[in-house]
Amino acid sequence: MKPDAARATAPDAAARRSGRAAREAGGAAREAGGAASPRHGDDGDAHLRDRLRMLISCPDRPGIVAAVSQFLYQQGANIVQSDQHSTDPDGGTFLMRIEFDLPRADERFDVLARGFEPVAERLGAAWRLERAARVKRLGIFVSRQDHCLFELVRQVQAGDLRAEVAVVVSNHPDLGPIVESWGIPFHHVPVTPESKAAAEERQLALLRAAGVDLVVLARYMQILTGRFLAHYPERVINIHHSFLPAFAGADAYRRAYERGVKLIGATAHYVTEELDAGPIIEQDVERVSHRASLEDLRRIGRHVERVVLARAVAWHVEDRVLVYQGKTVVFT
Repeated sequence: MKPDAARATAPDAAARRSGRAAREAGGAAREAGGAASPRHGDDGDAHLRDRLRMLISCPDRPGIVAAVSQFLYQQGANIVQSDQHSTDPDGGTFLMRIEFDLPRADERFDVLARGFEPVAERLGAAWRLERAARVKRLGIFVSRQDHCLFELVRQVQAGDLRAEVAVVVSNHPDLGPIVESWGIPFHHVPVTPESKAAAEERQLALLRAAGVDLVVLARYMQILTGRFLAHYPERVINIHHSFLPAFAGADAYRRAYERGVKLIGATAHYVTEELDAGPIIEQDVERVSHRASLEDLRRIGRHVERVVLARAVAWHVEDRVLVYQGKTVVFT
């Protein structure tokens, strides 16, 4: 059982831009009090102190909602939100996210989790219990492109993304000064084919030391190995610069331009060992015309990428995403 969750079971480099945008972003963050910590005050979060979330996946059958609701009622819990989905009422998978308030939730967390185990066993359910008040910690991996990193930090600092940026790791040193000016730890970990194993060992050590809950690949131009991913199953999110499964791999915008596409898209997905094939969390598109140049496509793409990635990260840290059979259900 994890300490804070119960379970049963290359481009558009910053160097090519003027440094003004980075300096202005850093100045704005400093004026606002730093970007490393989210704006989540005690008053604003008071309603979450006794709130828990339960996520359940099990074979569909009659009585699942009744069994879970009855258990929570017997514990004195008050259900404030409930979402569910069945892939097929006749032999499919039933997925459920339920939020509830429970007096003294923090001190009763472990007892509640143990008490639910017999219910989950009867249902054949995979499940987890989360504290709604707990702010999850992000480890952001970047290369040289900065737009997704800037968007995540801005949303965290503004309180729009309920998370904390614990550490930024990069295979290039370019973004170090601006990240450190925000008060966020930055670590340059070079990666070559010869040093990849050692580099991933160091990256994992940095993530462990920072207490990272979720790894976000914010245009990180390296492929993570299965050994790395085994430490963060369904907890590594990547942003891909196309509407997957079309134009997977590198230089997607050039190939999209050559094909004369009319839509530019981005896809945020969980990372698996199969390249660009993990469960999709969010996608979006922008319409373009024949007048758009390659640079226009890249500019529009940067906008879509940062919006899509921020949405996916927000849904993950709010425990809204359930994975099944290589796909996701997102309760928004």
